[in-house]
Amino acid sequence: MAPSARILLIVSGGIAAYKSLELIRRGRDRGLSFRVILTPGGAEFVTPLSFASISGEKVYQELFSLTDESEMGHIRLSREADLVVVAPASADLLAKMAHGLADDLASTALLATDKPVLVAPAMNVMMWANPATQANIATLRARGIHVVGPGSGDLACGEEGSGRLSEPNDILDAIETLLGRERVLSGLKALVTSGPTHEPIDPVRYIANRSSGKQGHAIAAALAKLGADTLLVSGPTGEADPAGVAVRHVETAAQMLAACEAALPVDVAVCAAAVADWRPAQAGNQKLKKNGMTAQSLELTANPDILATLAQSKKARPRLVIGFAAETEQVIKHAEEKLKKKGCDWILANDVSAGTGTFGGDANTIHLISANGVEDWPTSSKQDVALRLARRIADHLRGAHA
Repeated sequence: MAPSARILLIVSGGIAAYKSLELIRRGRDRGLSFRVILTPGGAEFVTPLSFASISGEKVYQELFSLTDESEMGHIRLSREADLVVVAPASADLLAKMAHGLADDLASTALLATDKPVLVAPAMNVMMWANPATQANIATLRARGIHVVGPGSGDLACGEEGSGRLSEPNDILDAIETLLGRERVLSGLKALVTSGPTHEPIDPVRYIANRSSGKQGHAIAAALAKLGADTLLVSGPTGEADPAGVAVRHVETAAQMLAACEAALPVDVAVCAAAVADWRPAQAGNQKLKKNGMTAQSLELTANPDILATLAQSKKARPRLVIGFAAETEQVIKHAEEKLKKKGCDWILANDVSAGTGTFGGDANTIHLISANGVEDWPTSSKQDVALRLARRIADHLRGAHA
């Protein structure tokens, strides 16, 4: 990264404010410089002197400080940064942002900025789940505000669930991505499969599953964002084609396999598609009528195993082959068995049983399974899961985990 990228860090109220000190310290190691706006709520948890000492810069607190306004001004303060980061972002400040309020220095600077904004929410699980907060987040996303987290786990209030501030390194990774300086996969080729497959019974009916394609599409977008030359082979989904990604649209498992084999060689293949295990042995050319069928009359045959085919290829095996295990019970056990059976390098296991909301939802809980064991990831948005995976892929292919 080029040195001295300028970050305006807004620290709002909450016990997680102390993590912002570590964010600054690690960020300076990555060549970032920080100016801090500390809200009154934030100052209840961490002193201005602490932020001044870590950042090496003056800390700004008052909207109507004559000295601050003459030296900097809230408009210049917000516009001289390359990126504005709110960490932690409280429910109150998110609400102000969503509704355009400007009654203190932080909210005024956010309203006045013309730079990208990244927010890292942190709050009680019920506050995060409240429909008002979710509506505010949706509004901010629609306006182009970037969001990292929150994570899930034990909260300072003693409860457990979503609302935990993302770790400093995860926030810094998001900062680097938004600054456009994280191109660690440049020069490498990636193949991603996504969505379901539709296996025709006749021109009207087909066999399929509940996959939305959200996770696979997010992975393709994340790999492209990190610089990989990325091809997405997608079954039928309602998802838009990711920007900067070449896309091949297919219907069936056989078509998906053909597209994948045509894309080889690649450095990494991520098989996120939920490929139908079976297809009708003979699809009807005309719509099959009820009076010509019985409950036992549909003969099925096995579909090609795309993950195993890529993982066991002797001619053009990717350096890293990753599969998904969508399970409804004994998630880890079944995923470990799949890893051995398919011959791939990593399996990303997730629970898709009824009530989890994984299929079609916006969040995912991943267990990364490899020869090194099981790594449990916190429940995160599918975009955050994708970016985390893309960085792990980059580490592996560039030798950090070789």
